[in-house]
Amino acid sequence: MESEVYPVAIIGGGSAGTMAALRTVLNNQTCILFPGSGKDKKKSRAFWVAKVENVPGHTRYKKGIEEPNKETLDWMSESKFKANFIWKKNRGIRKIEKDGDLFILTDDKDQKYKAEYVILSTGLMDIQPHIGGDFKLILPFANMQTIDYCLRCDGHHTFEKNTSVIGHNSGAAWVAIMLYERYKNPSMKILTNGEKPGFDETVSKLIDLYGIEVFEQEIEGVVGKPEEGKLEGFILKGGKQVVTEFAFVSLGMMVYNQLATNLGADVDDRGFVLTDSNGETSVAGLYVAGDLRADGKKQIYTAWDQAVDTVDAIDARIRRNYREIMLKKD
Repeated sequence: MESEVYPVAIIGGGSAGTMAALRTVLNNQTCILFPGSGKDKKKSRAFWVAKVENVPGHTRYKKGIEEPNKETLDWMSESKFKANFIWKKNRGIRKIEKDGDLFILTDDKDQKYKAEYVILSTGLMDIQPHIGGDFKLILPFANMQTIDYCLRCDGHHTFEKNTSVIGHNSGAAWVAIMLYERYKNPSMKILTNGEKPGFDETVSKLIDLYGIEVFEQEIEGVVGKPEEGKLEGFILKGGKQVVTEFAFVSLGMMVYNQLATNLGADVDDRGFVLTDSNGETSVAGLYVAGDLRADGKKQIYTAWDQAVDTVDAIDARIRRNYREIMLKKD
């Protein structure tokens, strides 16, 4: 185990984790960042976002989240504050334990670290639809963003396009309804992929009112040219092709909360970690920023804002403790 005690340990290298590191470094405090292994990163929503168009300054990047983050991490490692930034590249944390007022973190190489405060920014991943027993048919189109997941981020992509939403509950239906209300798509469909629809009464009435078609057959194939960013439709069981130029997946999320729950942190009924307004969990000194935190928008700018508030709250505690020590010496 390393003998050094780090003031702040940050787990996760997406938007929230990167902003947390940046704010800590600019506050002239030391942090150690664990962005995750290659396998960890591939399980993150951020890894699969090829383009971000709803955040100023991100449109020029081919990989709208990864490259701006790396640019910031590189800057911190070379700036006049570089001594404050310990960047454990390609390292993830597998276990966190509490030892008195300190946290003991074990990484995926079994190296242990001590920290006064921990910020979790491990995020989430969207559940993928299985087509023909696997989800791999979806990924080439998701990578080219003709199949997407976030209404707020990418709803505008459906403008003037025949659109389908894959899902079977009222949440999926609301995505279809909201898209239609905003963009008056030439056609809007809901594909339940073999599941029985679970729509409430209001949703069912709006589906009928807007002429949204619902198909309950399993999806057996995807038609299009993903390398050209072109989606043409889905093949349903029985051979019917549903014309689709853009699709949304609305099947829920996998929330990466295990590090928090293993420490006894409280979560809501969907698994998101409950915190106070500064991001502190029910475990003293354990904070959450970004998509993992309960409530709030699952957006880059929300993650940034949460990370700044969290880091500044930790910074205030560190300075308050230092101030008390100095006053006692006086």
